[in-house]
Amino acid sequence: MKILFLDQSGKPGGAELCLIDIAKPYRDSCLVGLFADGSFRNLLEENHIPVEILTTQAIQVRKESSLAQGLGSLGQLIPLITKVVQTARKFDLIYANTQKALVVGALASFFSRRPLVYHLHDILSSEHFSQTNRRIAVTSANRFASLVIANSQASQTAFVAAGGRPEITEVVYNGFDPKIYQSHESGVSQIRQQLGLDGKFVVGHFSRLAPWKGQHILIEALAQCPLDVTGILVGDALFGEQEYVQHLHQQVTALGLEHRVKFLGFRSDIPLLMAACDLVAHTSTAPEPFGRVIVEAMLCGRPVVAAKAGGAIELVEHGVNGFLVTPGKPDELAQVLITCLKEPEKTGAIAHNAQHTASQRFDVTAINQQIAMLLNKL
Repeated sequence: MKILFLDQSGKPGGAELCLIDIAKPYRDSCLVGLFADGSFRNLLEENHIPVEILTTQAIQVRKESSLAQGLGSLGQLIPLITKVVQTARKFDLIYANTQKALVVGALASFFSRRPLVYHLHDILSSEHFSQTNRRIAVTSANRFASLVIANSQASQTAFVAAGGRPEITEVVYNGFDPKIYQSHESGVSQIRQQLGLDGKFVVGHFSRLAPWKGQHILIEALAQCPLDVTGILVGDALFGEQEYVQHLHQQVTALGLEHRVKFLGFRSDIPLLMAACDLVAHTSTAPEPFGRVIVEAMLCGRPVVAAKAGGAIELVEHGVNGFLVTPGKPDELAQVLITCLKEPEKTGAIAHNAQHTASQRFDVTAINQQIAMLLNKL
């Protein structure tokens, strides 16, 4: 099967990392078309996946954009749509991996007469998208998509609640290669020493720095923990959120945590850094569509405490393979951190359960087989 994958981003986020795993089995007969250049293209090339930058002009529409702003972008979309239509005629299927890719892919599907698949990596709610963007996404999917793959029950439920057709949706979780998340003890000891973490109970947070990702919740919780509890924040600001980063640094200073919170920025050695943690915290204040970081930490054999909302509820069973806390409640989070610090044997058993179930439940080979079956039906 020849597939034209479409993605709007030049930078690798969760949806883009997922796309790499999905495209790998088709790399001899597929093409990934991007609407922006950047490090994501490099990752695709490293994985020997054909890639082409379809436009160099940024699409000036964001999740919160109004109808007027959306209409204003039509002029710049026409050349892109024309190019996608021409390209799509060489393929059997259009696979839209993001919302902007859905809009372009929907029109290209109509004109090229190629079936369209939409991989939904978002919760289409007012917390994440404007009413206009939700309506456009749902209308495009309902009218043009033969299949909508939702990355969680939470994403599927929100899609249907926004008016999406339930009969065209299927839930398929993200897939992972467990071997990638195996780290040698020598490497873990070395990275802890390099970062000055020896003798500390290390809580890791892995995501871009953004208000809804809730790094400020973790910082406030750390202030309520014993002095040997240290936090590392892995990630940096995207999409003009630099003001939030400044707020986080000010918060750390105000709470006297300068020696207990480390900002590591973007890193490529995520599995090793996760393995260097005693616990990984997920603190999103709005429902997460899936929660890729949660599964990655599980595969690294590390206990996870996650915000009890969205896709996280489908991944974590409290007290069995992780911990769940109320979103936006640093007091609850601090209590879990202290419990894990004081009860290492119990916490270790929970982490072991998580690693075993995650490697079985989210194995990339099995996930790709699910997707292949769905695509073949088309």
